[in-house]
Amino acid sequence: MIPRPKFKPSKSQHKFFRNIIGQRLRRLRDAKKLTQGDLEKRSGLLRCAISRLENGHAVPALHTLEKLAQALNVPLFRLFTDDPHAKKPHVPKTSVVESKHDRELRAFAKLLSRMNDKDRETLLHMASKMTNRT
Repeated sequence: MIPRPKFKPSKSQHKFFRNIIGQRLRRLRDAKKLTQGDLEKRSGLLRCAISRLENGHAVPALHTLEKLAQALNVPLFRLFTDDPHAKKPHVPKTSVVESKHDRELRAFAKLLSRMNDKDRETLLHMASKMTNRT
């Protein structure tokens, strides 16, 4: 298990980071001539959430930043700097390697969570029957 850093930003640092990310997000979106509605469609995030991020009223989670970077077609680190000479940081690979099977199971679990109980029971019953075939 990788230990979590013990960095706790002060209130002023927290506000500074929120504003920096929000400003970068708006600049990147404007540069691509996208509206918040366009970004909503591309990222799957609500337009009101994008607005709150851009205005520095919310702190985005890492998975939210990843969705936004992907929707804007930029590397994640671009949400933190506009320095044209900045390069993608080298992040060493962790010892945890995700297999294709792990990714498929996670995607399947996500789809299952969106189903109602009756449909989920039906699907699981069908899967059970399929595994018992000879």
